[in-house]
Formats: sequence, C-alpha cells, structure tokens
Amino acid sequence: MSYCKREGKDVIIFATEEDHAIPSTVTLPDPEPQPGLILADGSINWNCPCLGGMATGPCGVQFREAFSCFHYSKEEPKGSECFDAFRQMQDCMVKYPALYNSPDDDDDASELGPEFDIKSGVENLSSESALATDDQTLQARPNSKESDEKK
Repeated sequence: MSYCKREGKDVIIFATEEDHAIPSTVTLPDPEPQPGLILADGSINWNCPCLGGMATGPCGVQFREAFSCFHYSKEEPKGSECFDAFRQMQDCMVKYPALYNSPDDDDDASELGPEFDIKSGVENLSSESALATDDQTLQARPNSKESDEKK
C-alpha cells in the first residue's frame, strides 16, 4: 500500500511494486521549438548556442558586426563588402590565441590545404592589396600546387 508523508517542504511518496506495475498515464506536452540562428523575422539570434559564445567574447562586437554585415548583405558575391569587418574581427581574435585558437585548428587547415589557411590567406591578401595600390590592377596568382603541376 502506497502512501505520502510530509517532512517540512518535502513530500515523500512510498510506492509499492503493484503501483509500478501499472503503466503511467502521464502525458507530456510537445516541446516548444527552439529558435535557431535566424529568427522567424529574419533577424539574428545572438543567443543561439550554435555561436559558441562568439557573440559575447572579447571580440563579440567585431564578430557581431562582421556576421551582421554578411547576413544582411545584398552584394554579389554575398558579403563582398564585409572584408574590413572580418579583418577587424580577425585582428581582435589574434590578440586572444588561447581563446580563439584550438589545438586542432592547424590540423584542420593542413587537411584542407594551403588555400584554406586563414593566416596565410590574410597575409596573401595583404601583399595583394599592396600590389594593387601600386599599379591599380590585381593579377590572379596561381597557388603553389597549381604552379607546381604546370611545371
């Protein structure tokens, strides 16, 4: 025979084996859908766990500016006008290597190849920008793999 006992604010329920033999009739409501990165109105959900705290870290302002620029971009290719915002974000992230560099970052970049290495990509862009300001034209340079294959 089951019974309940109160001890202060707590209620202690003693159940028998027969009580547990009967299946529960409790029904739970369906879970409410959680918003994702983009809310129904098209705005950015800065509280989305998928951002991993990027929007609130020491470079949160720069991240939000860069991501907003890209999200609301109307240019083709999308986000092409956001280069400066992403540059500022990366400059900030370089100041906090313990926070924004994980030990396996270098492994991922090496698996993808040098064309996906952010650090060397920014260095290449910087040198290309310097070249472009000298003669106002920017020539496409083959990456090292392509030039090696042509030889």
